[in-house]
Amino acid sequence: MKLLSRIFRGAARPVRFDAALAPDERLAVVGDIHGCAALLDRLLDLIGADAPARLVFVGDYIDRGEDSAGVLERLHALARDDGAPAMFLKGNHEEMMLRFLDDPGAQAAGWLRNGGLQTLASYGIGGLGAAPDESRALKARDDLARALGPEKLAWLRGLPLSFVSGNVAVVHAAANPSKSIDAQSEQALLWGHPDFARTPRRDGLWVVHGHTIVDAVTAEAGRIGVDTGAYATGRLSAAVLERGDMRVLTASR
Repeated sequence: MKLLSRIFRGAARPVRFDAALAPDERLAVVGDIHGCAALLDRLLDLIGADAPARLVFVGDYIDRGEDSAGVLERLHALARDDGAPAMFLKGNHEEMMLRFLDDPGAQAAGWLRNGGLQTLASYGIGGLGAAPDESRALKARDDLARALGPEKLAWLRGLPLSFVSGNVAVVHAAANPSKSIDAQSEQALLWGHPDFARTPRRDGLWVVHGHTIVDAVTAEAGRIGVDTGAYATGRLSAAVLERGDMRVLTASR
């Protein structure tokens, strides 16, 4: 009995996350857009009426939806607008497109399978199929690079992987709960981490993320998922965060 008592006293207690939301400014964090330009326009109208201090986009602007070109045009214009403070993160789909631009022969099949065909089509680039030969992949790469133009391409290559305001960190996919945000691997931030959904952080930092589709935006155990599956569900959402409070805005088809 004494041995059992010592064992239970020494067992690790489950971590409770009870920190209050405390960003340094009022944020509107927008979920994965995936080529849904019309939904983005509607959501931006809703957000504009709500007047947040800063917009934050979690990435995955392209692929799967029908108007990636329109989405990138709108976001790039926002990025150049000094009167609209905004932060744009890189998602894994932007990363896949950039890898395709750097090495089309090796990267074409993977990207096209995951929505790249729709992105190319939005720029009027077609005739590839899901597994193009190297010459077609090279031509598509050159056509896409021309369509994007050097300024937009440089902007995409320079997108950061995280944004922190107070005790709120925004990332694309996930974060390793045992490491600080500035010590995260690119793999975890862009593609996910196995402990993210099951282990609360111990540092009181809320992590807002996209990448994984959720039925509704909720705040639970220090995590807020904002990807409501725009291309599949017809719903694009944003979490409006301020000290001690979260509200959800959703644009629908």
